[in-house]
Amino acid sequence: MKTAEVKRRFLAHFEANGHTVVPSAPLPAIDDPNLLFINAGMVQFVPFFLGQQAPPYQRAASVQKCIRTPDIDEVGKTSRHGTFFQMNGNFSFGDYFKAGAIPLAWELSTKPVEQGGFGLDPEKIWATVYLDDDEAIEIWKQTGLPAERIVRRGKKDNFWSMGIPGPAGPCSELYYDRGPEYGQQGGPEVDEDRYLEFWNLVFMQHEITDVKSKEEFRIVGDLPKQNIDTGMGLERIASILQGVDNLYEIDEVRPILARAAEMTGKQYGVHSGHAANQSHPDDVRLRVIADHVRTALMLIGDGVVPSNEGRGYVLRRIMRRAIRAIRLLGWQEPALPILLPIARDCMSPSYPELEKEFGRISTYAYAEEDAFLSTLRAGTTILDTAISETKSSGGKQLAGDKAFQLHDTYGFPIDLTLEIAQEQGLQVDQDGFRRLMADQRARAKADAAARKTGHADLSAYRSALDAGGPVEFTGYQEVSRESRVRALIGSAGSVEVAGEGDFVELVLDTTPFYAEGGGQQSDTGLINVGGGRVEVVDVQQPIPGLIVHKARVVRGEVRTGETGFAEIDIDRRKAISRSHTATHLVHQTMRNFLGESATQAGSLNAPGRLRFDFHTPGAVNPSVLFDVEQQINEVLLRDLEVHAFITSQDEARRLGAMALFGEKYGDEVRVVEVGDYARELCGGTHVARSGQLGLVKILNEASIGSGVRRVEALVGLDAFGFLAKEHLLVSRLAELFRVPGDQVADRVEQTVTALRDAEKELEKLRAQMVLGGAGALADQAKDLRGVAYVGTEAPEGAAGNDVRTLAQEIRGKIDPARPAVVAVVSRANGKASLIVALNAAAKSRGLSAADLVKGALSGRGGGNADLAQGGGVPAAEAPRLLAAVEQAVGDAA
Repeated sequence: MKTAEVKRRFLAHFEANGHTVVPSAPLPAIDDPNLLFINAGMVQFVPFFLGQQAPPYQRAASVQKCIRTPDIDEVGKTSRHGTFFQMNGNFSFGDYFKAGAIPLAWELSTKPVEQGGFGLDPEKIWATVYLDDDEAIEIWKQTGLPAERIVRRGKKDNFWSMGIPGPAGPCSELYYDRGPEYGQQGGPEVDEDRYLEFWNLVFMQHEITDVKSKEEFRIVGDLPKQNIDTGMGLERIASILQGVDNLYEIDEVRPILARAAEMTGKQYGVHSGHAANQSHPDDVRLRVIADHVRTALMLIGDGVVPSNEGRGYVLRRIMRRAIRAIRLLGWQEPALPILLPIARDCMSPSYPELEKEFGRISTYAYAEEDAFLSTLRAGTTILDTAISETKSSGGKQLAGDKAFQLHDTYGFPIDLTLEIAQEQGLQVDQDGFRRLMADQRARAKADAAARKTGHADLSAYRSALDAGGPVEFTGYQEVSRESRVRALIGSAGSVEVAGEGDFVELVLDTTPFYAEGGGQQSDTGLINVGGGRVEVVDVQQPIPGLIVHKARVVRGEVRTGETGFAEIDIDRRKAISRSHTATHLVHQTMRNFLGESATQAGSLNAPGRLRFDFHTPGAVNPSVLFDVEQQINEVLLRDLEVHAFITSQDEARRLGAMALFGEKYGDEVRVVEVGDYARELCGGTHVARSGQLGLVKILNEASIGSGVRRVEALVGLDAFGFLAKEHLLVSRLAELFRVPGDQVADRVEQTVTALRDAEKELEKLRAQMVLGGAGALADQAKDLRGVAYVGTEAPEGAAGNDVRTLAQEIRGKIDPARPAVVAVVSRANGKASLIVALNAAAKSRGLSAADLVKGALSGRGGGNADLAQGGGVPAAEAPRLLAAVEQAVGDAA
């Protein structure tokens, strides 16, 4: 049974049993600060389980795309580990419990295929339950499962929580016996390779606190027995139904693996002895390639692009692991143009948008592979130098810090370092490398822990939300209104009163203040309450549904429960609204000129200015930016109506409304359209007509990361003011150059070119002056016990390259049979630098340029035995540096 068909049958079964089918949320679409990606089917439903939001349905079913990276190093080594997977889930919010969930799972699992089920043999199914869950055991028996195939297990295996205080409960898991060829008999407690888990039913009937680990927590109370969270691993059940060994053999993965094996000439042994198959390095690398190529496809498909931080870094690491693996198998050319289309063909039956968006997806993927292949080439050159230095000094082991530098700074994989070093007869200090890696991970973990907020930190906000429900935002229709102060929150939690000078957070029943979101800055303004007044400086939404006004009490005092009058800063709102509408026009126009792949990656809408980030592989040609600006301002002249309306997500998609990658939208969405020109999902505020923007002026365009560009622009009076200043500047330059204004740019370019040419001539003259005395200096070399020594200071202002060349020139003019040491100091910007050059004869006497530099500079500096340099000391110490080198040469000779 194809994986897409497994998915279809699961959703059809639960839809027929009263469940609302909920689409998968995009992989990065989460509000939890502790997660980079959705890692379980229940994540998008967390607000319902925590009571933060009222669920719009009592029963739901979904097939959720998930990413889990903690075990990334285990991918390929076992038959079960993978980074991307799909979780089938059915959920109850205050509806059914164990007596409903267990029969539903059993029915779908065992119902014959011709009747819409999975057709699993009921004689091969086992169930595990929590130690004291007698209720679940009785229900399983009623389904027909015999007691000998029901196993009690402890907290580690059969008790579930989110890892934080909140809802939790016992689990009941389903396992399928794959037969004696997969391991020992005796049930899941004995062998979890033979008995493969495919479904986990979680009964959230307790509330826990004091969470220390998966097995250490305290149950503080019982919850109504009405909430169910179940998860069926789609890849697991697919492998069972397709009669294959593991997730790498299912129809969504196997074609990628097979093509990678064909490209590299490696054999992938199916059904060939599991332990040996799993430990074979070629098989492991092929599995890594298959898993990671599919994962990269899904991540880029959901709007993640490679970068050096956050989600983009995870994607980059996954892609580089795949590229590295296929290189280690002998394939030296770009591999993704061959493998990524296969992954697309495997996944598009379940996710048709991958076919539609493949142009964008492949652009980023192929560019990342090309960049990494360049990194590998550069890293190989650096590694060759390190190997040469190690061998020339008689070493047999490459230092761990060298391997770590290659990995951390240049992205050069440790596996390749080991491979290349071994080819050159060297070992690598792997213990030192691992120690440095562990230190780095510890620092990263500590940093993550410091930034972690968790759900428990939001208790004051939740109390305010529970007390009055979601705060109504009325700012689309009005800019001021009366409202009651529902709650005041200070630094230590809820307070009843705040006095003059206090900073406090106010929660109103209704508010015209826009909370920062969607790239739009928040409103500011005033709230008069009783005899007090507060100045609102920021507005946020810390949890869904709760709008919080961050404010300072500027007069009197404010009390909870009082009625006040809230009024926003109208001029600020209008200026921000102009910027937001302009951002929509920039977005649409960029797509008009650069293609549909130029999607929004971020934005900032502030008074009079905007910042728009978008996906595109390379820099935008200045002529294109000019055309974009021209077209936007033509739209302003058309004075199009700006209209907002609420509709269903399906209808918005049919209308062609743009949505942002990585954003999660509800069933109902707000659409903002600018005439017939732009249409986009948006919750922000906008002008009434495009003509109200006045003018949009694009200032600049630049890269902010791999495949992401940024444009900044001014809107309205800010744009007019900028152009007025620019006009004055051009007029002044025209006057100075005595040319018409339209010739200023050419005259400036000519002047700059002339200056650069003059600077090059000056550099040549300086170099000639510096090098002109090399022969005379060589002739005047001192004899230090048989070593020719030259110590000199370069002319003031000599460039670093010229100083280095001078040292090498002097060395070259001394008889090579005679040991020679040349030391040159230079002064620049108040600092002194030292360069030392040696010939081969001096090295044979045991001298080293690196040692001489470090000796003069108290351990600072770098280089090798032939040539080394260092600096950073005060300029006045230049003579001392020369004296120190001369003394060291004399002592060593």
